[in-house]
Amino acid sequence: MSTEGKIGFFEKYLTVWVILCMIAGIVLGFVSGDAVHVLSDWNIGTVNLPVAILVWFMIYPMMVQIDFSSIRDVSKNMTGLSLTVVVNWLIKPFTMAIFGYVFFYFVYEAWITPEDAEQYLAGAILLGAAPCTAMVFVWSYLTKGDANYTLVQVSVNDLILLVAFIPIVGFLFSWFGISFSGEDGQIGIPYKTLITSVIVFVVIPLIAGYLSNKILRKVKGEAWFHDTFLRRLKPISIIALLSTLVLIFAFQGEKIISNPLAILLIAIPLTLQTYFIFFISWFAGKRLKLKHSICAPSAMIGASNFFELAVAVAIALFGLNSGASLATVVGVLIEVPIMLSLVYFANRNRYL
Repeated sequence: MSTEGKIGFFEKYLTVWVILCMIAGIVLGFVSGDAVHVLSDWNIGTVNLPVAILVWFMIYPMMVQIDFSSIRDVSKNMTGLSLTVVVNWLIKPFTMAIFGYVFFYFVYEAWITPEDAEQYLAGAILLGAAPCTAMVFVWSYLTKGDANYTLVQVSVNDLILLVAFIPIVGFLFSWFGISFSGEDGQIGIPYKTLITSVIVFVVIPLIAGYLSNKILRKVKGEAWFHDTFLRRLKPISIIALLSTLVLIFAFQGEKIISNPLAILLIAIPLTLQTYFIFFISWFAGKRLKLKHSICAPSAMIGASNFFELAVAVAIALFGLNSGASLATVVGVLIEVPIMLSLVYFANRNRYL
């Protein structure tokens, strides 16, 4: 999304597209039989090649918009930025894990197996450890947030993501006993796969986006970069995301049809977590006397997720046909309607 913040056709109806992709993927899985499963074997190390290509197309259009030179303005809104960092990295990953653990292991004990509970929790943890980096531009715009502050907080968030995502996910996986056998047969936290995923799905797109941003703005000018390049690039991210979802549901189709309740069961704790984090940030921001234009995007970035990264890492760690991948996809499914409801709340409760 661009910092213009205008919510586009694809983004506005993202939930509709996700539902259509669920249907298309399930149909594809049944029609193609085992043929579609051949794609799961196209791997380079721990990375599935078709998925990696799609994820790069998802993430690069977001990364190319980040102007890290904006970080020099970080001191102008230190209170708001501090709130963002604390909520995103010291609260959100852990409350997401707690919500998931309570629901998947206790509330849903009669409906899901322990194996599914572990998979769903893993997906929830990946979502919780990946706060939003792109859609927050849209939510900020719709709540009349400060565009410059939003750019700064996203830039800082991306830099923290590079160093905090792996330790947080590793710690939570270890704490809740989520692990599996690696190639050497040892049970443990898949740090090698986590590191590979972050390099492939964050570091490389981030470097490519940074270089593209600098070069294109210098060569073609600011107007062309924002009005032409970003506008043409924007739909690519959504199309790549939807294509990935078709693949996931092609593998998950049999499981979903045999247990459609799984989607609802996963959605409930993810939804509660989203509202919980938003209101922590919202009321903390008001107590800290932040302006509405700072408080709103601070609350939105914590409530929203970098679901593209979560989906990619879930696939790399657990495979396309996994409960963890399904859980991250449910995060995509509920993202837009929940965030639009929070935009409505923020606008109804606007203050100076």
